[in-house]
Amino acid sequence: MRKLVAFDSCGAPDRDARAVTRPQAPRIVTARLIRTLAGTAEAVDTARAMVLHHDRIAFLGTLEDARDAARALAPAGVSPETVDLGDSVVLPGFSDPHAHPLMYGQMMRWVDCSPERAGSIPEIVALLKAAKDTLPPGTPIRGYGYEQKNLAERRHPRKEELDQVADDRQVYLMNASGHGGVVNSYTLAVCGVDESTPNPPGGEFFRDADGRLTGEVSDAACNMLTGMDGVKIGNHGPNFHLADSPDEHLAQLVTAQERFLAHGVTSIGDAQVSKRELDTYLRAAETGQLTARISMYLLSHLLDAALEIGLHGAFGNSRLAYAGIKLYADGTLGGSTAYFPHGYADDPCRRGQLYHTPEEYTRMVRRAHAAGIQTATHAQSPTALGMVIDAVRAAQQDSPREDSRHRIEHCGLPTATQIEQIAELGIIPVNQTQHYYNWGDGLLETIGEEGARFNPLGEFVRAGVPYALSSDAPVAPPHPLAAIGTAVTRATRSGAVHGGPGLAVSAEDALAAHTIRAARALGREDDTGSLEPGKRADFTVLGADPLQVAPEAISGIGVRQTWVGGHLEWEAGS
Repeated sequence: MRKLVAFDSCGAPDRDARAVTRPQAPRIVTARLIRTLAGTAEAVDTARAMVLHHDRIAFLGTLEDARDAARALAPAGVSPETVDLGDSVVLPGFSDPHAHPLMYGQMMRWVDCSPERAGSIPEIVALLKAAKDTLPPGTPIRGYGYEQKNLAERRHPRKEELDQVADDRQVYLMNASGHGGVVNSYTLAVCGVDESTPNPPGGEFFRDADGRLTGEVSDAACNMLTGMDGVKIGNHGPNFHLADSPDEHLAQLVTAQERFLAHGVTSIGDAQVSKRELDTYLRAAETGQLTARISMYLLSHLLDAALEIGLHGAFGNSRLAYAGIKLYADGTLGGSTAYFPHGYADDPCRRGQLYHTPEEYTRMVRRAHAAGIQTATHAQSPTALGMVIDAVRAAQQDSPREDSRHRIEHCGLPTATQIEQIAELGIIPVNQTQHYYNWGDGLLETIGEEGARFNPLGEFVRAGVPYALSSDAPVAPPHPLAAIGTAVTRATRSGAVHGGPGLAVSAEDALAAHTIRAARALGREDDTGSLEPGKRADFTVLGADPLQVAPEAISGIGVRQTWVGGHLEWEAGS
């Protein structure tokens, strides 16, 4: 993998590039504790003061030495500024290497049907009905966030239940996994789907034992929801690319970035970019509204186009970069579409799916690898993980490359042997411990006892696998401290701990997984992920030190400020 090649002139304003052109006095930032996460013998682990010069860090150390360093950098006649953060703790800005920012911003305009709002299907119906009363006639009603095992009924809603919301417009309730959900009868009818409609490759219109449509749809079957001219991705993944106007999408992205910044996230990997996302990012860059750093992974249906126009490796500027290609091996554990050839424990007739045959998938990975492109593949089940591992091994045999950094997204249930193979091939698992928090209890029922090993981070550590942590927002909120806390405690929403203590990790390791190792997963570790002289001045200001509080208290630590490129981008209460 080629690490990010930065071009500060990409035809659009770059916030950091503009900052460098303005005369600026050095700033001394002081706090009770600055944790650098540098991780090298010659670097300081902690400091009391930091000098910022333009958009970068110039010095870390004692306050006295910081003053000397700042005076040496200041233009003649200009005094350094001081920002005193009092008893706060400063950390590198969190990197979230797998999220869906535009989707997250769009979901924030939908009806929240998550467990905190609705614990049963009638409660979901009531929320959606209330939303109907606020919308113009004919406007689609969209909800999100339910997870069937968290509902009192312990099942997906049915189309007849959503028909109670409306029978004169589309109603779509997205599953928390983002891999589909449930629609009402009207939606199926206007989209021309009935009992005789075949399942599309990579998706399913679910039916009951009598062959009747239930209203549940998954993955490529959601192509129908994007409209005649909307994004169509075939069997290359779940289609959540529902269209709004370009101005609405831009506003959604701005709102989403605000949420990421509020949780201390300064760098985001968008793990499924289509023309909808790319257009919105370019609009945001053009208008100077990219407040976080974005690394884009184009969805695999665009691989041919990427190769044709020469996107052979990471490139971009400090705010917006192309990073690689996103692929899918199987579906989701949360939505029970991950591939288990012998069926699910609670539904042996339900097996999930592989998006591609092993041969087709391997061809795509080989082509991307040969061009120097990093791949990031969604894979959950042992069968799907084996397909990814075999493909990466074949690609490396074709074109050996020491630092290819191919990623496995989620990597939920690898076997012990597969973990050894992941270590051997240098593959980076990108995990989401908040999924374990939300779904961990239900996996024991749906998968069986093996579900207790979901997200086996402790096994990764013992095998020397440099995993990273992320949110998968909007599947979970972009809340790194919650992800870190769950990695340490392995407690689910119910408070249960599954799989034994050997699957948990230390707070130090989990923190590195959401900072410097997450930055490495994005190819940005030379610029971000730790606080070191020469790196971008991206940092978050916390009310407590996650390495000095009880594990169960980590998720409750407050974020006070978030800085990107030496500028205060978010502050609590502002």
